[in-house]
Amino acid sequence: MARFHKLRVAAVDRLTDDSVALTLAVPPNLREAYRYVPGQHLAVRRTAEGEEIRRTYSICSPAPDGRAPDTLRVGVRLVEGGAFSTYALKEINIGDELEVMTPAGRFTLPPAPGLYAAVVGGSGITPVLSIVSTLLEREPRARFCLIRSDRTSASTMFLEEVADLKDRFPERFQLVTVLSREEQQAGLPSGRLDRERLTALLPALLPVERVDGWFLCGPYGLVDGADRALRTLGVDRSRVHQEIFHVDAAPAPAGSRGPAPAHTTVTARLDGRGGTWPAQEGESLLDTVLRNRPDAPYACKGGVCGTCRAFLVSGEVRMNRNYALEAEETEAGYVLACQSHAVTERVEVDFDR
Repeated sequence: MARFHKLRVAAVDRLTDDSVALTLAVPPNLREAYRYVPGQHLAVRRTAEGEEIRRTYSICSPAPDGRAPDTLRVGVRLVEGGAFSTYALKEINIGDELEVMTPAGRFTLPPAPGLYAAVVGGSGITPVLSIVSTLLEREPRARFCLIRSDRTSASTMFLEEVADLKDRFPERFQLVTVLSREEQQAGLPSGRLDRERLTALLPALLPVERVDGWFLCGPYGLVDGADRALRTLGVDRSRVHQEIFHVDAAPAPAGSRGPAPAHTTVTARLDGRGGTWPAQEGESLLDTVLRNRPDAPYACKGGVCGTCRAFLVSGEVRMNRNYALEAEETEAGYVLACQSHAVTERVEVDFDR
């Protein structure tokens, strides 16, 4: 069960003019609770002007081998008008305490032999840095190709950490850098990595058909373009994993349509306990549950992070947006509670599965 605990800020490292890395100290009694798989994220919450704010940030440090972590490191990039990112860059100091949820997320890769690749943009490097560093350190039979896109070299997060991986694992780590707003002295020409460019580029870089897992992370446009390129190249969807950091004005995927019932009851199982409550007009399943169980897990409420994933036991729902669950999960019956609205009079979900 996901829970919040207070963790002390042990270090604040400036990465670029608009990003920082926060290192959080994990006390001995909480280390098992914060054991994580490379690629997972943390939800952080604070209250400002009487309003609770939650944001998710990916863990960027390699996962310890065989032990629980004593520190966690996350990357935070400033978002214009961002309530938490502004606070992180301008106010957080060493010694401050943050309320941090235990790790979550399924954009993960436990170390295993094979060839893997990632296409990332901007702060999308954060979870992939944990994935690739853990993989190369623990599995000598693994190789990784990282294709990263940034605006300029000055805006590139974790530049030194990625360069260090290249120096340590020159035979097993391939790095390709593309800058969209700055010309490079060597390497690929500047410009965006869209579907057409990636469709031509990927086969020239590596044997696409032999890649065991693709990891796409960053803004919606980049991830969508990379996913379409891989489909064009015949890559099976089971080998493609996605995590979107910024959706902006991208259209919500079309879901099942149906008239909302006049009266709806929502039954939910959470942390071993169940309950049934009437839903108010227009609210999501998550909002119904939160009114009665404030401990229900969520972070973004935007259909992006996947923290509120639940199994649909019975009934039907309309899911407005889904940028977190993969096709196999929705086909198995999972929904995002923050985006799901009842289509039938009775709906039952299970957060514990």
